[in-house]
Amino acid sequence: MNLNTIAIIGYCAAFGTTISFLPQAIKTIQTKDTSGISLPMYALFTAGTLLWLIYGITANSLPVAIANAITLIFASIILVYKIRYK
Repeated sequence: MNLNTIAIIGYCAAFGTTISFLPQAIKTIQTKDTSGISLPMYALFTAGTLLWLIYGITANSLPVAIANAITLIFASIILVYKIRYK
């Protein structure tokens, strides 16, 4: 595969995983209902997303960095909601 094909696959994967996360994030932000979310799981998920963002930046992988930056914003909001609205 050439570099352009690999980049397209990366952008498509980043788009798909980020977009799939948005409906649940938006619903949680609107309702502030986090009763179905495990705090330890979400804390680990948010930390993992931060690490993926750092990886994407240091590896110069724009698809990984962009997808995880967007996901980290929403994951952080939900994590704060989970802690605040127990």
